[in-house]
Amino acid sequence: MQALIFDLDGTLIDTVYAHVFAWQRAFAESGLAIDGWRIHRRIGMSGGLAARAAARELGREINAAQEETLLKRHGELFRQFLPERRPLPGAVELLSTLRAEKIPFGIATSGSRPEINLSLDALGIGPDTVMIKRRDVKRAKPEPDLFLACQRKLGVPVGDCYVVGDAVWDLLAARRAGMLSVGLLSGGYGEDELLAAGAHRVYRDAAVLHSSLDELGVLP
Repeated sequence: MQALIFDLDGTLIDTVYAHVFAWQRAFAESGLAIDGWRIHRRIGMSGGLAARAAARELGREINAAQEETLLKRHGELFRQFLPERRPLPGAVELLSTLRAEKIPFGIATSGSRPEINLSLDALGIGPDTVMIKRRDVKRAKPEPDLFLACQRKLGVPVGDCYVVGDAVWDLLAARRAGMLSVGLLSGGYGEDELLAAGAHRVYRDAAVLHSSLDELGVLP
């Protein structure tokens, strides 16, 4: 049986641009002005890796203390900018169908609590849902650790898992894990970018994926 492993931000929940604005403000408060598009290209990495990579875009290196300050401030600003979470089109219905059809699925996210709690509530995710977060693994995307940990917890062979994500980092990590991947345009990346990163299929959003599960062999 096929299983689906989902990214969270930009794939199931509309949070990508709130993350961008929060990072942009956190950097500005630290004296590092950075364009939003540069940050957007790093969303999907772990927070620490994204912060270091974004700083390098400015020709700067940040130390551990600066990184921790940026991470803390980003979390505070993110909660201010987005006190509520909105599922992306079709996300709730897609997960409901998977549950009803007893198709195994899990969520593997670079985020951490408490930020992800409201997202899970908005999706109607129960405590029995397989969930892997950044702190559960050693390495962040684009390394495969998150997806492999989720696959092991699901108990499904690697070759029977599809990774569903909105960022090139999701698809690169899926390829390194030996899994097929599905790209969604809901996070702001283009179709060409997602295909170049290794996507087996690209759909507009979770709603279109929901209606196309038969194409993946998930539903007959």
